[in-house]
Amino acid sequence: MRTNNTRFNSKNQLQPADIRRYNWYIWRTVIALFMFVVIMITLTIFDVFGQLPSFRDLENPKSNQATEIISSDKQVLGTYYIQNRSNVTYRELSPNVINALVATEDKRFYDHSGIDFGRSFTIFAHLLIGQKQGGSTITQQLALNLFSERSANPFKRIIQKLQEWVTAVKLERHYTKEEILTMYLNTVDFGAYNTYGIKSAARTYFNTTPDKLTPDQAALLIGMVNGPGIYSPIRHPDNALKRRNLVLNRMVEQKALSEGQAEEFKRKPLGLDFHQNNHFDGLAPYFRSVLKKELQKIFKEQNINRPDGTPYDLDRDGLKIYTTIDATMQQYAEEAQRDYMKDLQAQFNDHWRGRNLYKSIHNFKFLLDQGMQKSDRYKQLKQQEKSDEEIQENFQTKTMLNLFTWHGNIDTMMRPIDSIIYCKMLLRNALMSMDPTTGYVKAWVGGTNFEHFKYDQVKNGTRQVGSTAKPFTYAVAIDNGYSPCMKINNVPDTIRGYGAPWCPRSSPSETLQGFITLRQALAHSQNWVTAHVMGEVKPEPVVELIKKMGITSAVPPYPSICLGTFDASVFEMTAAYSAFANHGLWTEPTYILRIEDKNGNVLYTHTPRVVQAMNPQTAYVMTYMLKGVIEDGTGSRLSYKYGLRNPIGGKTGTTQNNSDGWFIGITPQLVTGLWTGCEDRDIAFQSTRLGEGANSALPIFAMYMKKVYANAALGIKKNVDFDAPANGVSIILDCGAYNQQQQGTTDVDKKLGF
Repeated sequence: MRTNNTRFNSKNQLQPADIRRYNWYIWRTVIALFMFVVIMITLTIFDVFGQLPSFRDLENPKSNQATEIISSDKQVLGTYYIQNRSNVTYRELSPNVINALVATEDKRFYDHSGIDFGRSFTIFAHLLIGQKQGGSTITQQLALNLFSERSANPFKRIIQKLQEWVTAVKLERHYTKEEILTMYLNTVDFGAYNTYGIKSAARTYFNTTPDKLTPDQAALLIGMVNGPGIYSPIRHPDNALKRRNLVLNRMVEQKALSEGQAEEFKRKPLGLDFHQNNHFDGLAPYFRSVLKKELQKIFKEQNINRPDGTPYDLDRDGLKIYTTIDATMQQYAEEAQRDYMKDLQAQFNDHWRGRNLYKSIHNFKFLLDQGMQKSDRYKQLKQQEKSDEEIQENFQTKTMLNLFTWHGNIDTMMRPIDSIIYCKMLLRNALMSMDPTTGYVKAWVGGTNFEHFKYDQVKNGTRQVGSTAKPFTYAVAIDNGYSPCMKINNVPDTIRGYGAPWCPRSSPSETLQGFITLRQALAHSQNWVTAHVMGEVKPEPVVELIKKMGITSAVPPYPSICLGTFDASVFEMTAAYSAFANHGLWTEPTYILRIEDKNGNVLYTHTPRVVQAMNPQTAYVMTYMLKGVIEDGTGSRLSYKYGLRNPIGGKTGTTQNNSDGWFIGITPQLVTGLWTGCEDRDIAFQSTRLGEGANSALPIFAMYMKKVYANAALGIKKNVDFDAPANGVSIILDCGAYNQQQQGTTDVDKKLGF
């Protein structure tokens, strides 16, 4: 047995020659594999498997980057995007984010040059023992994010991995480690809700900025990087919590946190402050919508293109649009609108409750048919080639609909035709506020709810202006030497020579009897005296002034324009009134300061036009006239109800059948215009008490201004009056002195026998 074992062992023992032969086989295999990898990398470098990023591509990596709209107080009002991605610099990143990323994704990041070969070649060993380990460094992941998309084909994925290696090395040669980390965090996809990049993620999940992210917040976001779906804190909070705590443990391993700190953070809840991203979120959505079209127009007219000559894409090129909008004032304006319109809508609903709309509203059936045909539902049914009968049946069949209310959106079962009636009976509102000296627009509220009603009523919508046009006629009279103290008998005055004889109506309950001053006539919005003044100054000079003050819509030279029978926008009327507060200078409303590309290069700056619409004395006297509206006229509730007794001028406006309610308020530093009405002019308050501008528009101005005045940081001072012209005022504003002068003139005339 011993002999046989010895013989067996001797037969199976490897001889030196065998060892040398086997070693040669192993080394030859290793060398072959090495040469194969070298050849594959060489072929990859020479673009045999597809073109690699060029030097220019590396210097200017392509990524869909959102364009940011920035307010004058450096707040991001919103973005234009395909992917909601906004870039940050390294200095804008919290160290917690960097530490969490390196600890979780690439702990040897600072030691390699793009490829961690030790990690790459241990992937298979980890797989054999049932462990999953990623082989890609942060730089490789960046290369994939910037220049390709992960392939599902395993053979293509091998080629793609080689391309990532080569590109990663190139990136490491061109950029610092800090720049690579920043680029990576700017390109990461954080899953649903259109969230790309750390800045967007911080805003979406925690309503904060990347520099303020705490360790637990940073750990949650970094934990989502390799599984934004399964680790979503919204859809899978338990998974997100476990993943966050794992990242915190990794940060302990890398000495970025102590064990005690990590344990404290792990005991905290997720602490989300979630804000879903969509195009109508954020402040000033109507403004942003109008702005986008204006930007596209500017790019085209000014021939502003990318360096390669192709047009800029607002949704992809990461531009920065610096605007004049003040985010704080914009918020105050939106809050004032929301708070008062709830109450006004309740007044409107109570006013119409129990009335037959078809009998009470002119052309109501036509308005409903028109509304139906403009609806998305109707257009979709038409595209499906449904017959008119089928469409009518669809609109008469109850279905689940989402409706806007001032108390929040609601889902309800309703016939689509009833939803059109509901929307037709909703009041709309618009506001614009601007600095009269610079022309800078500070707040812009284009409607009641952009998600449901996207039509902008500030610039795009024009409505009849009513009595807000009266100051234009009085301004021409003042320019001709009339005094605000001049008295006119408030009786009907027919004007001839412009077609049919014209004489306006005047409500008996609102008509002041006898002789009244021009200031009283404007303050109480008296039609007969206004018509008399128009008869004196003639329509043509009034039209000329209106055009100088920026009204672009048609204004025919007829006497009735003194009562505002023409249409204009809130944008135009607010700017026109700014001339009264700015020494007669009309300054073009400005809302774009400059446009920069993603690298900070200035592409465009705006210089507003300035027109001397009237002389400074006329403008100053008109501010005195307009203050009378607030002190003792149709705008007096601003004083007695809302407590605003500082120097404010203004004018209310109410059009025929109460279709439109206006108020335009002026102060030395701020001019604000408001309009309220329904979508269709035939639908309105049936009571002037409710429908007049003093009730439907003025209260929003009051609520807005009270908030503005209360915030000293805005610099809008309350007790500042309008400046008199440098050359003084020759027109008498003191009615006592004016009456004495007039009486003295009469005595002299009598003595001279005139």
